[in-house]
Amino acid sequence: MARRKPNVLFITCDQWRGDSLSAADHPVVRTPNVDALAAEGVIFRRHYGGAAPCSPARACLYTGLYQMNNRVCRNGSPLDARHGNIALAARAVGYDPTLFGYTDVSPDPRHLAPEDPLLKSYEGVLPGFTVRQLLPEHQKPWLSWLAARGIDASAGHPDIHRPAKGGGGTVTNAPPVYSADETPAAFLADEFIRWLGEQSGHWFAHLSFISPHPPFIVPEPYNALYAPEDGPGFSRNKTWSQEAAAHPYLDYVIGRQKKSKFLPGKKGKVHDFSEDEFRAIRALYWGMISETDAQLGRIWAAVKKAGAWNDTIVILTSDHAEMMGDHYLLGKGGFFDQSFHIPLIVRDPRRKVRGASVKRFTEAVDIMPTLIELLGEAPPGHLDGRSLALFLDGNTPATWRDAAHWEFDFRSIEKGSAERHFGLDPRQCNLAVIRSEKWKYVHFGGGLPPLLYDLDNDPGELQNRADDPSSIPVRLEFAERMLAWRAEHLDQSLALSTLTENGVVGMPAALPLI
Repeated sequence: MARRKPNVLFITCDQWRGDSLSAADHPVVRTPNVDALAAEGVIFRRHYGGAAPCSPARACLYTGLYQMNNRVCRNGSPLDARHGNIALAARAVGYDPTLFGYTDVSPDPRHLAPEDPLLKSYEGVLPGFTVRQLLPEHQKPWLSWLAARGIDASAGHPDIHRPAKGGGGTVTNAPPVYSADETPAAFLADEFIRWLGEQSGHWFAHLSFISPHPPFIVPEPYNALYAPEDGPGFSRNKTWSQEAAAHPYLDYVIGRQKKSKFLPGKKGKVHDFSEDEFRAIRALYWGMISETDAQLGRIWAAVKKAGAWNDTIVILTSDHAEMMGDHYLLGKGGFFDQSFHIPLIVRDPRRKVRGASVKRFTEAVDIMPTLIELLGEAPPGHLDGRSLALFLDGNTPATWRDAAHWEFDFRSIEKGSAERHFGLDPRQCNLAVIRSEKWKYVHFGGGLPPLLYDLDNDPGELQNRADDPSSIPVRLEFAERMLAWRAEHLDQSLALSTLTENGVVGMPAALPLI
């Protein structure tokens, strides 16, 4: 008798830092349901997103390709229809991948009529997914659900995420108008649980939660779960102006971040938040993480109640992370670890290892080849990522990367202002990072100066060593490594194939296009 195919529960949480869970030994944050998952699987402690913000990050995650190859550079960059993806790969082996939430994938306009409404939003659905419950940025499905429950949702998004009472000009932990069982995460969890009860065969569900993405607000009791004074200090210089003086890019971005992007109604610049205000915001962020963890607990319980837990692969990760006050910044982007170090836990009940912790460098592009292998297929050879399946059996591949890599394209900041500010062509407004155990090298396009950090002696990334004479050999080494990395990962879609008198030789495994 053929063995039953495993179920797949693929969960992304938006803007979750890789250090902000108790399974990763955070001194304050408690995530018991994530911890329970890690106890049954493998936690990857040095896992990094491939790009930012949401659309570029998810393009890396969903396609297994670095930004240099998928070319999704900003929210709204179309994903080339020629690329395979994680949903199409699952569909090709007999699954109906079902979406709860969003994927932020802009469709290829060459395959649509010019007036197609799909071309008026960057929040398209990744090809291959069946949508059960879409929840885009405007959150209208959730808002109408709130209204049906008697909640005044007339403020709409984002204003519904203001404190129900008070707030004013200060940072407050006052709760919103909705309760802990009425959050967007609770809404999606409810819909997944209903859908789960309808399933009889194998299934594939992708839950894409918006939390802990801003606005930073959370209902009781999570709004007061953490004390602002608790937790480590921020990684940053003594003043924001000192931080901004460290590099032209930092001067640009620190000077432009607005409070209202993270706390609706707040005026002024992020760098003007006081130490106490940054700590209060961080406590809210941690509360949002714990609220999301509670919803994950409901999901684990529902899958177990359905009798499916022992047949279900679970992958939990994030698209990118969150600065959360470090370097006087909120949000994501740039080059700091805080924006790109994200959680990854993989649990496959068929594998031997339980409760393991992997400290090798892993990347978002590894998720697609990993899932393909777990579903019994060989990953296509042109992917930039590598399968993590061996780690799930307690083994380590014979060869593995000794650094993490990510990219950031900043041409989209405030619609061209970056180009004007730096005097660069749009193609030059980008950076790439190699982050090893000891060193971190940041290479900018357009002649902007590079950055080099000695992470052993400067884990907070405060002292640029790129122009230090004693570090010039390291800078040269990492510049060469950057060039070699990019050369190795040139698009291999057809480069691995040859036409011969016997037909095509070496064609990578095909992924269907729709």
